[in-house]
Amino acid sequence: MPGIDKLPIEETLEDSPQTRSLLGVFEEDATAISNYMNQLYQAMHRIYDAQNELSAATHLTSKLLKEYEKQRFPLGGDDEVMSSTLQQFSKVIDELSSCHAVLSTQLADAMMFPITQFKERDLKEILTLKEVFQIASNDHDAAINRYSRLSKKRENDKVKYEVIEDVYTSRKKQHQTMMHYFCALNTLQYKKKIALLEPLLGYMQAQISFFKMGSENLNEQLEEFLTNIGTSVQNVRREMDSDVETMQQTIEDLEVASDPLYVPDPDPMKFPVNRNLTRKAGYLNARKSSILQAESKKDHEEWICTINNISKQIYLSENPEEIAARVNQSALEAVTPSPSFQQRHESLRPAGQSRPPTARTSSSGSLGSESTSLAALSLDSLVAPDTPIQFDIISPVCEDQPGQAKASSQGNRRTNPFGESGGGTKSETEDSILHQLFIVRFLGSMEVKSDDNPDVVYETMRQILAARAIHNIFRMTESHLLVTCDCLKLIDPQTQVTRLTFPLPSVVLYATHQENKRLFGFVLRTSGGRSESNLSSVCYIFESNNEGEKICDSVGLAKQIALHAELDRRASEKQKEIERVKEKQQKELSKQKQIEKDLEEQSRLIAASSRPNQASSEGQFVVLSSSQSEESDLGEEGKKRESEA
Repeated sequence: MPGIDKLPIEETLEDSPQTRSLLGVFEEDATAISNYMNQLYQAMHRIYDAQNELSAATHLTSKLLKEYEKQRFPLGGDDEVMSSTLQQFSKVIDELSSCHAVLSTQLADAMMFPITQFKERDLKEILTLKEVFQIASNDHDAAINRYSRLSKKRENDKVKYEVIEDVYTSRKKQHQTMMHYFCALNTLQYKKKIALLEPLLGYMQAQISFFKMGSENLNEQLEEFLTNIGTSVQNVRREMDSDVETMQQTIEDLEVASDPLYVPDPDPMKFPVNRNLTRKAGYLNARKSSILQAESKKDHEEWICTINNISKQIYLSENPEEIAARVNQSALEAVTPSPSFQQRHESLRPAGQSRPPTARTSSSGSLGSESTSLAALSLDSLVAPDTPIQFDIISPVCEDQPGQAKASSQGNRRTNPFGESGGGTKSETEDSILHQLFIVRFLGSMEVKSDDNPDVVYETMRQILAARAIHNIFRMTESHLLVTCDCLKLIDPQTQVTRLTFPLPSVVLYATHQENKRLFGFVLRTSGGRSESNLSSVCYIFESNNEGEKICDSVGLAKQIALHAELDRRASEKQKEIERVKEKQQKELSKQKQIEKDLEEQSRLIAASSRPNQASSEGQFVVLSSSQSEESDLGEEGKKRESEA
C-alpha cells in the first residue's frame, strides 16, 4: 500500500543508531495512535450507551402506556377513548423500541466490536512487545559489558566460554524480539486505518438500516392517526382556555367578595356567630407539644439510642447490651460509604489478634431467647450458615441445567460475544435482539437462603468483601459479561471462550450496591445444592467500571423482552387453539345436518312404502316404480293442500 512507512527488518541485527532513532519515531507514533483511539473508543461507547438507554426508555414508555387502562385514577379513570388512543400509541412506540433494539445490536456488532478488538488486542500487543524488547536489549548490553571486561593477560577458557555463550544467547534473543517488534509496528500502520474506518462504516450502515425500518413503519395510516390526535389536542386546548377564563373571572369575583374574611378575627357585628350549626368543617391547631433537652451531646445520643432500642424490644432478651451493640454495629456498617474496592478491603482488614468478624453461634442458655429478637434484626438469616465462599470461576454453575450442560460441553469452542458464528455452527444467542457487553471482575459467590429480597444481595456483598479482606485476597478474574434475551454469559476476554452461562429464567434477583455503584450481584436459582430441597439459590457478586446500574437495567430489559416474546407465543398458541375448536364445531354441525337430511329421506321412503299396503287390504294391487311413487306422493300432498284450502 503506497504511503505506508516501514521499519527495515533486515537492519535489526546491526542495530545501528539510525535504526534506533527510526524506532523511536515509530514508538512515538504508536503512543499517539493509542491515545487517540482511546478517546475515539470513549466517544463511540457513549453513542452505544445512549442508544441502549434510548431503547430501554422507549420500551418502558410503551409498557407504561399499555398499563394505563389498568390504572385506577380517582378522576376520569374510565375514559375509554383515552385508553384506546394510548393503546394505539403503545403499539407504535413498541415497534420503535424494537427498531432501537435492533440498532443497538448492530452498533455493538459493527461499531464497538472492531474498535474494542483493536484497543484490547493490537495496542496491548505493541505494549507487550515493547517491554519484552527492552528487557532483551538490557540483557544484551549486560552481556556485551561482561565480554568487554575480560582480562587479556589472564585468560580463563571456562569464563570466556560462558561469557561468549551469554553474548550469543542474548544477541539472538534481542534479534528475534526486535524483528517481531518491527513487524508489529509496521502492521500497526495498516491496522490503525482499519480500526478507524471499520467502526465508522458500521455506524453509518446501522443508521441507514434503522432509518429504512423507520420509513417502513411510519406509513400514511400512522400520519392520519397523528393528524386526528393533533386535532383532538387542539380542541381540548381551546376548551381548556375557555374554562380557564371562566375560572379566572370567578377568582376575581371571589377575591372582591372575600376581602373582609381575610382578617383572622372578623367583626362579629358584620359576621355574627351562627349558633344553630349541626355540622362544621375546618381546622383546629394542636397546642400540647413537648421539647426535651439533654445536658450534653453524649447524653443526647444515649437518650436517642436508648429509646430506639426500647422500641425494638431488645430489652426482652437475656443479653440486651450485646444484641444492641451488634445491631448498632450492623447499622453503622450499612450507612458507611465505601468509595473504592481497595478502601473497602482496608476498612474490613482485622487488626492484630482480633476476634472473627461474624459469630453465628451463641451459648446454649441464651439461644432460645435471642432467636426471637434476632429474627427481625440480623441479616444472617438470608445466607445459609457455614456457607463456603468461592472466590474464583472454576466450573459451570449447575450441571443439571440444560444451558449449563451445553456451556460445559462447548467450553473449548471459541465463541463470538456479539452473536456472530465463526465455524458454520449457529450460535446460541444468534436470534436474540439484545446483545450488551460489559467488563466485570468476579469477587465471589455463595449459597443463600432467600431469593426474593434485595437485602440478600447486599448482605452477600458485605460478607464476601469482609472475607476477601480477612484472607488478603485482592486478585480478581476479569471477564466480559454478555447480556442477551436468553442468558447471561461470562466470556474470557483473551480467548473469547465462554466460561459460564446463566439461563435468564434462573436469574430471579439482581441489584446494585446502594452506595458503591461499581458493585452488583444477582441470585441464580439452580437445582441441587446444600439444602435438602431440590432447588437452591446462589448469589454471585461482581465489580464493574461504575456500570452496576446499567447492567441491572440491561438484565431487566432482557427479562422484559423475553416475557414479551413468551406472551406473544402464548397468544399465538391460544389463537390457533380457538381456530381448531371452531373448525371442529363446523365439522360437527355439517355432520349433524347430514344426519338430519338422511333421517328426512328415510321418513319419506317409509311414508311412500306404506300406501301400497293400504291398497292391498281392499283387494286392489298397484305396483309403482320408485319415480312413480315419488310422483304419487307429490300428487297426494297437492290434493291434501287443495282440500285444506
